Amino acid sequence: VVLNQHIPADYLLQVCQRIGPLIEKEIPPSVPGVQTLLGLGRQSLLRTTKSCTHKVCCGSAVAALHRGRPPEPPVVFGNVPNVASIIGARQATGTARFSQVLPSSSYQHMKIHKRILGHLSSVYCVAFDRTGRRIFTGSDDCLVKIWATDDGRLLSTLRGHSAEICDMAVNYENSLIASASCDKVIRVWCLRTCAPIAILQAHAASITSIQFCPAAKGMKRYLASTGADGMVCFWKWHSHSMKFDDQPVKFVERSRPGVQVSTSSFSSGGMFMATGGTDHMIRVYYLGAETPMKVSELDAHTDKVVVVQFSNNSDSLRFVSGSRDGTAKIWHYQQQGWKSITLDIAARLPGTAVANGDDKTKLVVTMVAWDRTDTTVITAVSNYLLKVWRATSGQLLHVLSGHDDEVYVLEAHPFDPRIMLSAGHDGNIYIWDLSKGVKIRNFFNMIEGQGHGAIFDCKFSADGQHFSCTDSHGHLLIFGFGCSRPYEKIPDQMFFHTDYRPLIRDSNNYVLDEQTQQAPHLMPPPFLVDVDGNPHPSHHQRLVPGRENCKEEQLIPQLGYMANGDGELVEQVLGQQTTENGESLLDNLIRRLQNEQDERQNAEQADGEMAADAEVVASSPGVEPRRSGQVDGVWQMQHNSLRSQVATERDLLAWSHRVVVNEVPHGTFRVLEQSRQAKGDMECSLYNAERRKKPATCNLKSDTLSSRLRSLRPTKKKQQRHSYQTRSAQVRRPGTRSQNPSNRRNSESQMDSDSGEEAEQPEHSDASSEDEAKWQSDSSSSDSSSEYSDWTADAGINLQPPKRPTRRPVRPAGYSSSEEEEGGDETTKEAKKRENEQKKKPKEPKQ
Repeated sequence: VVLNQHIPADYLLQVCQRIGPLIEKEIPPSVPGVQTLLGLGRQSLLRTTKSCTHKVCCGSAVAALHRGRPPEPPVVFGNVPNVASIIGARQATGTARFSQVLPSSSYQHMKIHKRILGHLSSVYCVAFDRTGRRIFTGSDDCLVKIWATDDGRLLSTLRGHSAEICDMAVNYENSLIASASCDKVIRVWCLRTCAPIAILQAHAASITSIQFCPAAKGMKRYLASTGADGMVCFWKWHSHSMKFDDQPVKFVERSRPGVQVSTSSFSSGGMFMATGGTDHMIRVYYLGAETPMKVSELDAHTDKVVVVQFSNNSDSLRFVSGSRDGTAKIWHYQQQGWKSITLDIAARLPGTAVANGDDKTKLVVTMVAWDRTDTTVITAVSNYLLKVWRATSGQLLHVLSGHDDEVYVLEAHPFDPRIMLSAGHDGNIYIWDLSKGVKIRNFFNMIEGQGHGAIFDCKFSADGQHFSCTDSHGHLLIFGFGCSRPYEKIPDQMFFHTDYRPLIRDSNNYVLDEQTQQAPHLMPPPFLVDVDGNPHPSHHQRLVPGRENCKEEQLIPQLGYMANGDGELVEQVLGQQTTENGESLLDNLIRRLQNEQDERQNAEQADGEMAADAEVVASSPGVEPRRSGQVDGVWQMQHNSLRSQVATERDLLAWSHRVVVNEVPHGTFRVLEQSRQAKGDMECSLYNAERRKKPATCNLKSDTLSSRLRSLRPTKKKQQRHSYQTRSAQVRRPGTRSQNPSNRRNSESQMDSDSGEEAEQPEHSDASSEDEAKWQSDSSSSDSSSEYSDWTADAGINLQPPKRPTRRPVRPAGYSSSEEEEGGDETTKEAKKRENEQKKKPKEPKQ
């Protein structure tokens, strides 16, 4: 420093500032104006023209169309086009690639916001509401809980079930949630007030699945449930009054004792529902008529059908089924029957080696799913691999490996067809890019001190910004983009102190809290406690709905001091203290708070309460079941209760105005409802169009056969009796009409193409009755000697060349043999002569 006093302190910085612009003039960098000694590539100070031969991408290049779409940007940019040029190019072309706007790598930024312990047992069910702002969890501890998506707050607990929660569903109007349990009961709650709307009891065993039907036809709606008793029930309800019918439309599917209906799925328009059972059968129900009816039974699997899943779009009637026999099938309705493509679960990609023992292990399908656009089908197999198949051809596209245990969760992104989420019993959650067959992100559910927790269910929110998972240890995991700061203010364990208090039940299975004799949804706001029942600090108590504006003295402190038997002061958790009468101190404080409120209001409300009491006493005997979720049942034990333990009129009024789950905005709801209606109409039109098509048959070119068929044609009077419905007349006696078409089982022979049994034709189809009549009259009144007879196809006659009389084909039960005697004898000899010629000629396919 002494020898070189002419060198200033910032000499090196000035040198670098001079060098940077000189190199920029010679070789432009990737990002202009940024000088650094640590740069790489085009930012390096040692770059040369040879080392930087990169393609320069400008806005005009982005605007160029490649088959009607802008091209993908080059991997390495010379000069990155600025935002203005890209937006200008997008305006010029009018289109942009979704993958360019939102690369799949963006999902790497999703992270876990919070893991919350909210149940004492495994949580098998999780669901979002239709807005994505609320999360519902259903657990083996018999509780359904409602959580806020944006900050993880516990908002409400729905009590009433007496056994494990099997399944949950939120209706499309976002006004109801239905939960099914192993106690054989379905409970429906109002999402605004958490009041019970209906208790549905028709199953004789555990309920295996429950779903609201997407169909929107007037005010009529359906809730579908399946059970371990082999029953499928369709519960009709009114979307405006929210009244449920007392009895459902039942289908008893016990082909043998012990059969269970294990899975169900609605089509996106709600006109069809498919179910799978332990009797290896797939059954399809049609909801486009006055009442639901069964239209098909498909016996294509050789073991239990574990999952069926309809496609997400209504442009074709397709669903996929997976079975424990190691096969998955993609079903497509065409030409009066369900045709299937079988996916070879043991298939491997070309060039991949067989792992040791893999060829000997029997594989089982554990889960199936569609991507959002129905381009691919994803199957989870018992060897922990996920396989991606092309939906149209059944070709294997990708094999996704990473899981170490069985996978029972496959969840498609709500709008991005590339993204699929999988989770399994190994505690791993993967986000996959289906277009490339690669893993984007992985989360591992490691619980401190307890090992990993198996993931039992997972769902995306409607906007794709969040997804939530539940595990074997009672946790709710919330993932999403953005900041986790809102979740830092909530505790890791959240229970209400009333969650596990005993309930009393009336004859209709409605419940009251045993201690306060009140309906659970009308009780005052509870206190927030941890898993041991200890109350959280006061700033956490303000997170409880209804306690946001409470005074400090009304919020429970965490610790207190009590004198023990020896007179010593002992620090004790208030939640574990009891009063002299054995009442919990928490409950004692609640009772005292309500006492104070009652005393203040007593004078001014005495007259109103006497009138209300008189009205209730007059209406209480013989009251109908509380289907509407009103408070009439709350007052039934009022005369036996302390005045302080019963909700006052003011309490009822205040709680009636609270909103736990918001409605879908009216404009959005109307658009979604019209979309579901359009999907339903499209499904009906597709079904009716395919139902009128003739099934593929041989092209018979025999003049004798044509003349024989003409001679067999009945008179006009007889013909009216043979509608297209008589294809299923084989299962009933001649001359009798089946009163319930939905309970008929079609017993036609199986087609070689795995088409299963032909669909039974519903007798009530409002959408196409005129067209069907026209189609029948056109086909039946034709006198031309065609090679195919519509009437005989409708009657169930298989068009085959006449056989020897010793081996005559079996006739349908509704077919009269006297008709054959009228014209059959004339052509028998000639038909025999032609029979050998027909055998020699190869049968030409029908054009």
